[in-house]
Amino acid sequence: MTVESNHGRADGGGRQPSRPGTPPAEPATGRSPWNPWAGVQRVRLTPPEGVDANIEIPGSKSLTNRALVLAALAEGRSEIRGVLQSDDSFWCVEALRGLGIELEQAGNSAVVTGCGGAWPATSGTVFTGSSGTLSRFLPPALAATTGHWTFRASEQMSRRPVGPLLAALRQWGVAITEHGQAGCYPFDLVSHGLSGGPVDIPGDVSSQYLSGLLMAAPYAERPSEIRVRRGLVQPAYIELTLRLMAEFGVEVQRLHPVDPPDVSREPLVARFAVEPQRYRGQSVQLEADASTAAYFFALAAVARGRVRVTNLDAGTLQPDIGLLDILERMGARVKRGSGWTEVVGTGPVRGGFTVSLHALSDQALTVGALAALADSPITVTDVAHIRKHESDRIAALTECLSRLGLRVEERADGFTVYPGPILPQGPLPTFQDHRVAMSLSLIGAAVPGIVLSDPGCVAKTCPDFFERFAQAGVGVDPLA
Repeated sequence: MTVESNHGRADGGGRQPSRPGTPPAEPATGRSPWNPWAGVQRVRLTPPEGVDANIEIPGSKSLTNRALVLAALAEGRSEIRGVLQSDDSFWCVEALRGLGIELEQAGNSAVVTGCGGAWPATSGTVFTGSSGTLSRFLPPALAATTGHWTFRASEQMSRRPVGPLLAALRQWGVAITEHGQAGCYPFDLVSHGLSGGPVDIPGDVSSQYLSGLLMAAPYAERPSEIRVRRGLVQPAYIELTLRLMAEFGVEVQRLHPVDPPDVSREPLVARFAVEPQRYRGQSVQLEADASTAAYFFALAAVARGRVRVTNLDAGTLQPDIGLLDILERMGARVKRGSGWTEVVGTGPVRGGFTVSLHALSDQALTVGALAALADSPITVTDVAHIRKHESDRIAALTECLSRLGLRVEERADGFTVYPGPILPQGPLPTFQDHRVAMSLSLIGAAVPGIVLSDPGCVAKTCPDFFERFAQAGVGVDPLA
């Protein structure tokens, strides 16, 4: 069976995104026409005879959706290069076009004519698919304009929390009515603009709440102060948000996180002040996705081969580049060049340590998969929030490794994997979670007999992930 990749094709592959007024169907899975694995139920992986590959990684999913939303809010025309074509970015493009934004896309480039904060469509239904970034960025951005919108998402995204974001928007004068589980999609949003002023947001569940508020705050009626309590997961993504905002001409002031004397709540961990401003259209080049690159760096380690990612500098702010330090701890050799990064697997994966992945929690499952192949146990801590991602990722890893005959100690904020003989017994579930599928693929690159269900879930961030694995030498056989 041949699976055709969409990356690199001028038309983006599959059906082209619809124009305003003709919204696409809302699939329960959030899968898009940019998904080349539709209808493929399982994939069998075979370890490579050797890995020696130079690989170019597609653009960052996180940066793509940030840049598209900022360009839509901006005054004037923006050109964005390095746009990722994936399920998440498809629904972002669809939503913006449905809101009247002029957006032309050719391959991995997009030209966006911004609305200056005055969205052309002031009512209607907005579907955000399974995209956590879009689902947290677009409601605040739309609330800057007077209007009434119904927000819907996939079944998976409708189980993920957005309550703290909705509570913050209410503090800024936005009326929100939830239609299902409290604090989740779907909901109605009625706004007469953002009032601005002080607003509190918890930072211990998702950094996307804070990013969404920061991106919309310049369009509030008065200066805003965003106050973060209860820690901040993946703070590097806030740095990426602030950097992109600055590229589009908006500056944010960091304030010392000190509570006024009369505040008796959880202590502040961060404060940001945003004056009323306007984004200006820009020409922007997005980085390759460090999260996707991490699986190929890890592949070199488990296959005792060499992988060079030719378009990602180890100096990126993307937090998942931190996996390189862990791979070195596991015995791999890392070379860091100007615009490229290379990993060479030098022997068995070394374990015997505990690591906090608070700052790069998207790689918790990657480390868990590597731990299954290591020479001694590895413990991962400080990732309790990944239980509320596309799946309960700690529980998902525990179930899958247990099915392979391994012992896993599951805790509220992490796990310990005890390596041993791996005994594949039937297809492994992937829980509609791209991180689960891509991480388990690393075990399939080292152990014969690994079969994964629902391989199309990888299209959330990298539709041609398995094609790229095959190019590196891993056997990839789609099964009906």
